[in-house]
Amino acid sequence: MSIQIEHLTKRFNKFVAVQDVSLTVNSGELVAFLGPSGSGKSTILRIIAGLESADAGEVNFYGERADHLHTRERGVGFVFQHYALFRHMTVEQNISFGLKVRKISRQRQTERVNELLELMGLQGLDKRYPNQLSGGQRQRVALARALAPEPKVLLLDEPFGAVDAKVREELRHWLRRLHDEVHVTSIFVTHDQEEAFAVADKVMIINRGKLEQVGTPVEILDHPATEFVARFIGEANVYQSISENGQALIGPLKIATPDIADGTPVSVVLRFYDLKFWRDDSQGMAKVVRMIPLGDRVKVEAILDGVGTIFSQFPRRSSLLHGIEPGCRIHIETTLARVYPRNPE
Repeated sequence: MSIQIEHLTKRFNKFVAVQDVSLTVNSGELVAFLGPSGSGKSTILRIIAGLESADAGEVNFYGERADHLHTRERGVGFVFQHYALFRHMTVEQNISFGLKVRKISRQRQTERVNELLELMGLQGLDKRYPNQLSGGQRQRVALARALAPEPKVLLLDEPFGAVDAKVREELRHWLRRLHDEVHVTSIFVTHDQEEAFAVADKVMIINRGKLEQVGTPVEILDHPATEFVARFIGEANVYQSISENGQALIGPLKIATPDIADGTPVSVVLRFYDLKFWRDDSQGMAKVVRMIPLGDRVKVEAILDGVGTIFSQFPRRSSLLHGIEPGCRIHIETTLARVYPRNPE
């Protein structure tokens, strides 16, 4: 089941939650809607499901209009952040609920529930109630319930937001494996970059109700299309400057600005891993103020002359860290800089 959205717009009173969004999710893809809280990604998901109606635009399934269809007629399974399980029902009853509503035979209900209990790793838990399960188990029950009627599309709204970090990581891997087995067209909403990149085939970056960029995780990391994406994805230093004579000055750093007219205000984005630091006490351009251990990596905080704070990050055993310590002077080299004409505030 492929999904096409064309020129979707949604307002809540004067607030524009979705602004003229068009996108395509191909059949069998696992896609992440990634963006900050309040960016409109959950609203788009709910419009696809039929839980919200758009003010303008179209929702198409397999090239056919779906706007007029009720949620239950769209063949959509929906998983909420907080499980939304029926507390008075057992695991088995929760999973079979949608099948009963559709008046599926009791024999097929039993077969389907057993299939999903095995697929989800929930064998032996069928007679338990939600309050007798862990957070990770409850979310797997919620997914099993959504998958029970064999939906054409699976939609997940912040599906792992209610569990702790360790369980969330396990559920990410589990969702990826599950998708590889069932191949149902799936969209999940998240504000967690690591989650989106670890799970999705394709990532769609949404900000202030607009679609900023679509691509694979590698494409988005290596080729951010807009200043927002460059700022939002990964850790980066961001500075304001002006393009003059083909370059922008960030204190003593000279950043090339090809194809940007002289006099244009620019934002310069320097990712932590695109900077090299090495000790240079005589001609250094910055002073190290702090070394922050992060497991197998070290984040270095320095003060760049005439500018202010600048960060870089290195493997703990990197030769570039040799001799670097708080109080020393360092030289800085940029291996890659991204420059964007500055967006008007």
